[in-house]
Order: sequence, then structure tokens, then C-alpha cells
Amino acid sequence: MKIAIIGFGAAAIGILERMVGTEHELHVYEKSRDIYSSSISGIRADGKLFVSEDMGGDLAVPTALQKQMVELYLQYADSKAIETGDSFLNSGYFNSFYEKGFQPVTAKFYHIGTDQLTQVLFNIYEKYRNAKNINIHFDSQITDITRKNNKIILNKSESFDCAFIAVGRSGHTLVRNIIGEYPQLIKDNTTVDLGVRLELPDHIVESINKEMYEFKIRYRSKTGYNVRTFCNNPSGYVVTESYDDFMTVNGHSKLNLKSSNTNFAVLTTVQLTQPFNDPVGYGSHIAKLTNLLAGKNKVILQTYQHFKASKRTKKLYRVSPTLPEDEFILGDINLAYPRRIAESIIDFLENLNSVLPGITNPDNLVYAPEIKFYSNKLKNEVFDNLKFVGDCSGLTRSIIYATAHGWMEADSLLGGSSK
Repeated sequence: MKIAIIGFGAAAIGILERMVGTEHELHVYEKSRDIYSSSISGIRADGKLFVSEDMGGDLAVPTALQKQMVELYLQYADSKAIETGDSFLNSGYFNSFYEKGFQPVTAKFYHIGTDQLTQVLFNIYEKYRNAKNINIHFDSQITDITRKNNKIILNKSESFDCAFIAVGRSGHTLVRNIIGEYPQLIKDNTTVDLGVRLELPDHIVESINKEMYEFKIRYRSKTGYNVRTFCNNPSGYVVTESYDDFMTVNGHSKLNLKSSNTNFAVLTTVQLTQPFNDPVGYGSHIAKLTNLLAGKNKVILQTYQHFKASKRTKKLYRVSPTLPEDEFILGDINLAYPRRIAESIIDFLENLNSVLPGITNPDNLVYAPEIKFYSNKLKNEVFDNLKFVGDCSGLTRSIIYATAHGWMEADSLLGGSSK
């Protein structure tokens, strides 16, 4: 078969790993100029991998396959100095959180580190670039995909027997165009995560960082919304992340360069009902409103005390931000965020403070917008030659689950001949 893969991200790597060396002709189309700026957002930003049955997506991925995908990435790291951690294997921590109403999430973590990623990405690219059956095309944006006579036509020109859409959440424009043509692909499209990124001194969370590197917990707030932690970065850095027309915050943690602060996201899951059908549009609107208040290419920074009191922050105290000063403005996040979202975050943090004292210190830092988009959940059984893999399918939310999804879909196409 002649097969197209749209996007060179985590899901594409899973497909390529399963199909490298087969008799099939693979063409990877990536809109970015090179591997370092490609769709592998999680790998490119941080390189945090995990094995867990409790997180990563709405997809059943066997633990053995998750471990196989972790090893796939780790083998490309020149340095073997990988940070690892086991989340909530310690019954003491588990019980402490559980007694306060939190749901601890168990997982094993592997952290490559942002500073090793350039070489990891290069090594991945070199392997597939030199494979005889794989062709990689950078600076190649696919904007139109149609089915005709059981063939897949890209940009109204080249024809393929099969296509994998692996564009991640950042490729929502292409996915929206496809489901506009084939609305029967949509299974569900009502969810978005809205929240903030909290930054605080390492010493407040030093013991739990040493115990498990990343703690992940869920909590049902008094508003009825589910709130969770995401992307904990011990001794890390807050960074901005640019989308097409708005800016959000994120976090990095490097292997060799450390700060004196820890940062992590606090996300409220908003699941709306019909007639609502545009979670990306809703989240984007809030992000743009936040950026409007902050100024061009900036985000809002506020102390926790002022965030809780709905007052604008005018100066900081003991905690120094790791985000460069020219990328934020001191302000009031409450002017952009819905009241119920802010109340959910505050309720979560106030209860978390009873387990980890110091979480709600008045001069801890709160950044916004932190938004995680869920792609529409799509049905892969509608067409036998057009498949959505990874985060753009709405079924995965992590590097390992996305990579495994690509591997599983490719394996299915090949008849499930390999395990």
C-alpha cells in the first residue's frame, strides 16, 4: 500500500516504528520546517513519559506496550541519566491524599529532560529518514483531505491507499475541515480543560517531589467540576506556548539546569452539553481574552492571595517568577476566567494545602491562561482507510498513549501480525 501520515509527532512515531522495513510505502507530511519544530509537542517541550492504567487517554493500552513505547524513546537518549519516579506507591502519601477527598493517580515516570531532547529528536529522525520504505516531507502542510473511489486524496492532488491523521491537538484546523466534510466521524465534542499554572518554592513540595517526581491527583470540587494536577516540574521553569492566534503558559523541567521553584498546572475539566459543539473555540476565546488583558504575546501573572480575592497584583514578594519579565504582565486573571472555574481552582488548592502546607501561601504565583484542548472524539471505524491517531483523535492525552495508539492502528492495518 501507499500510505500517508499527516504530522510527525508521537502518534506518527508509533506508526513508523510498527511499519518500518515493511513492503508498504510511507510518506510523512509535516508542516514545520524540521524535526525540531515538528508536532511532537510533549517530547519537544519536556520529554516526560509514564506508564499508567489510570491516565493518558480514553484508550485501553496494555502496560507491556506502554513500556515498549517508553523504551523506544529512551534508546535515543545519548545520556542514560534519566530521572524516574513512582507516583503514589507509598501508602502513606496515598492515604493522606485519599483521606482529604483526593483521588491519587498511580504511575511510573521517566523524565528525559528538555536539554536532551534535541539529540533524541535527531536520532529518531535519522532512523526513519534512512529507512527504504519511509519518505519524510517537511514544509508540507496538508489542508484538504477527501475520499474518492476508496482512495485518499491530499490537497486535491496526490492519491493514497490509506491515510493516518496524526496532527495532535495543534492540528485542529485540519481535523475540523475533515469532520466538516464527514460529520459522521464525530463521537463526542464537549470537553475542554481550563486552569492556571501554579509556581512556588521547591522547599514547600520538596518531600513529595523526592518521593515521586510528579504527583497527579484528581478532586471533585464544591462546584461539581473535576479538578486535577498536570505536568509537575520540580526545579523547573514556566514557559509560554504559542498557538496560531493566542498564547498560553506551560512548564518545563531540564535535566541539568535547575531553578529553585516547582510549577504545575491546576486544570478544571469543563464538559458542556448540546447545543455546545466547539470546545476548542470556547477555550481559545478565554485564552484570547486573557491575552487581550495582558497585551500582545504576554500572559497574566498574579499572586495566589490576589487571585483568591479577585484583586489585581501590582508587585511580588518572596517568590521570583522563572518566566522572563517581558512575557507576562501583573494583573487579575478573574477578569478573563468564568467565576465557576476560578472557584473550582481555589477550592482545589485550599484543600490541597491541608495535605501539603504552603501550597496556598499568599505570595505563590498563579499564571494564566493554562488550557488543554481535547480534540473531538472521533470514530475510527467509519472508514477503513482514513484513521485518526494520537491526541487529534480525542482518545489520547499523552506521549506514550499517542505513540501506542499509532502503533496499535498500524498493527491493525497489518492484520495484527506482531505484538
